[in-house]
Amino acid sequence: MSAKSEHYQVVIIGFGPTGAVIASLLGRAGIATLAIDRAREIYDKPRAIALDHEIMRLFDNLGIAGEVSRYVAPFPASEHFGAQGQLIRRIDMVGEPYPLGYTPSMVFTQPPVEQVMRDRVARCPSVTVELGTTLVDIRQDAQRATAVLTREDGATREVSADYVIACDGASSTVRQTLGIHFDDLDFDEPWLVVDLRVNVTGAGKLPKTAAQFCNPARPTTFIIGPGNHRRFEIMLRPGEDRHAMEQPEQVWRLLAPWLSPDDGELWRAASYRFHALVASRWRQGRVLLAGDAAHQQPPFIGQGMCQGLRDAANLGWKLIRVLRAESPDTLLDSYEAERSTHVRELTTRIKAIGRVICEQDPAAAAARDARILAEGGGAPRTITRQEIVPPLTTGLLATKANAANGTLFPQPWIVRDSGRALLDTIAGSGWRLVCNGSADIADGAAIPPAGITTVAIGGSGLQEESGVVARWFERHGCGAALVRPDHYVYGLAKDAPELASLLSELNDRLN
Repeated sequence: MSAKSEHYQVVIIGFGPTGAVIASLLGRAGIATLAIDRAREIYDKPRAIALDHEIMRLFDNLGIAGEVSRYVAPFPASEHFGAQGQLIRRIDMVGEPYPLGYTPSMVFTQPPVEQVMRDRVARCPSVTVELGTTLVDIRQDAQRATAVLTREDGATREVSADYVIACDGASSTVRQTLGIHFDDLDFDEPWLVVDLRVNVTGAGKLPKTAAQFCNPARPTTFIIGPGNHRRFEIMLRPGEDRHAMEQPEQVWRLLAPWLSPDDGELWRAASYRFHALVASRWRQGRVLLAGDAAHQQPPFIGQGMCQGLRDAANLGWKLIRVLRAESPDTLLDSYEAERSTHVRELTTRIKAIGRVICEQDPAAAAARDARILAEGGGAPRTITRQEIVPPLTTGLLATKANAANGTLFPQPWIVRDSGRALLDTIAGSGWRLVCNGSADIADGAAIPPAGITTVAIGGSGLQEESGVVARWFERHGCGAALVRPDHYVYGLAKDAPELASLLSELNDRLN
């Protein structure tokens, strides 16, 4: 293929987790895709450490959950300790039966999980991956976008695409070239992130669960990773040189309250400024931003990588519809509307948690501890990470308001003669109409448009193991839910006429 005729439906700039998952989603659909990255190798140190059940469900839809699970462990409760070392609250995960079929909060080891993601892309014939390739310029017109690429040997060529997705990180070349700025949500704190491989002696000295030491003298986070991986995130004080604090002797000095050098080995020590930033625009013509190119948030409930993979899941199915001429290009406008709003709300909530943790004034810290304990009636209360993550509140959702719109539809274990299976295994991960099999809503209702899978749960339909969906239907007072490919609820219906109206509305909006 000559340089002049080199054209793809999608070009992905950046082949980290977000780029790799988008490439898999597009490749699974047979979309001609080029993914590039300037680096040839996966970064061999852990950066992201947490993922949740929504992301594990996405991995399962891509057929890699089993491989990923080898490098995953449950994320235990995080105990928050106040200025005097007293327990003031816990942040935990929701209990069983788990609403999406997976442990709701998990820790993982990034390098091997990222390799699993890339291996999945390698099984997609329609996706070409070029490593050691750098974007140097991008331009576009009404018909296509053109990326100017340079290889390590200096060779430069142009590649055109129907759409370009920028997954090229916080310092995104694409975002800067397009002149898109970050909106600053007012959080900027210096922290040192330390990853260790501890030995048995070291593990025995450390807390048995995750911990947040809200000590105004030195706020510190402790996370238990898979196996012998342990992470400390330590706030740096004014005047401390970030590069000097990365040196082993300084790191061990900071870790001295818990560990000595005999207790394990340093895996990584890196200083960061924890930011709260969101791109002012996520789409400019035929170019869309995703992952760290579009947003950065403090890490206090471990949502950084999750946010990027939510971007991938949201954008993937919409882009596939547009490229197949099943929906107009305007469908892509809902990507920014939904994801930017969601990211801003979650970042605001994470930032509020961070403000509590980062309080450095002793008097204010004492007042904070008293207030948090008072909120629990005088005792430490438990909140869940899942209640901190908001639903979608705008975009492609039913016009008839309902509390369930924009929430994640649950995924039960289904009991069959051949054994138990998760709902997605049976119903797939496209558009689904999930009906209450104990009701008669589907009788005489409009036939769903093509491309929507209908499944009944309960009654004469599929039998679930733990009543997760039955309780969900009862809680929302409905007989059917229309669920999007990214598992968010589009809308509900309580009877056949409402269902007919819901399906008609969706057909009009998608087509």
